[in-house]
Amino acid sequence: MTRSPVTVGLLHPGEMGATVGATVAAGGARVVWAAEGRSPATRARARKIGLEEADTLAALVGASAVILSVVPPHGALEQARAVAALGFRGRYVDANAVAPDTAREIGRVVEAVGARFVDGGIIGPAGGARGATRIYLSGPPAAEIAALFAAGPVDAIVLDAPAGAASALKMAFAGWNKGSQALLAAIRAFAMAEGVDAALLGEWKISRPDLPAQSERAFSDNAGKAWRFVGEMDEIARSLAQANLPAGFHQAAGEIYRRLADYKDGGPPPVEEAAARLLRSL
Repeated sequence: MTRSPVTVGLLHPGEMGATVGATVAAGGARVVWAAEGRSPATRARARKIGLEEADTLAALVGASAVILSVVPPHGALEQARAVAALGFRGRYVDANAVAPDTAREIGRVVEAVGARFVDGGIIGPAGGARGATRIYLSGPPAAEIAALFAAGPVDAIVLDAPAGAASALKMAFAGWNKGSQALLAAIRAFAMAEGVDAALLGEWKISRPDLPAQSERAFSDNAGKAWRFVGEMDEIARSLAQANLPAGFHQAAGEIYRRLADYKDGGPPPVEEAAARLLRSL
């Protein structure tokens, strides 16, 4: 007897969400998404990877045994509340860049209506080859969810830890990775403001030959995505504060990305232009 494929509701097929959705679909799941209010670009992305439209969130919730939430971090808790309000009782996977305490709050919200919660954290680029991107999972049902990712390209790694651990790992990784890039962008802007940028690049070529190219990428790789990183830096700052560590650095990193947010989904700007935007008082 052939077993029916599990239906997975995806919230939402942005760049990373589409990579996650394509992985789950490749493993044989039926993947649906809520099209109401979404942009033409999102609709086109979902069609390209073969996702099935559910007109509304209510329709998605009613059809799904598993829900995967891949949304900007500032909307993660609100999204969970909307799903809980519709009485979802399946497996709810929050794969967003949120603080461990935010993840645990999301778990409490969905478990209050009978769902089972899995904490997730995604590390790596959207659309990469197998081995480039991983989803870490924690919480009791994590192994069940990991099986959905068996076909790749996103690899699932189960942490033998309670919910909150996957989010903590994501915060630690992104706290260094994206936080250090924000710092490099700020330093290049400062050097330009003081007229010593060429001298700084010259010194880096001697003492830190990796840094000139890294500082260029701090702008070119991140400007178009900076709007998404603002909330992530806020969540990292919250994570550090909850551990009794200073949060100010990542609050400042959030401001760096906030000043670049107007480049949303655009191409890489010239370094001098992006640095000038950082230096403007907003």
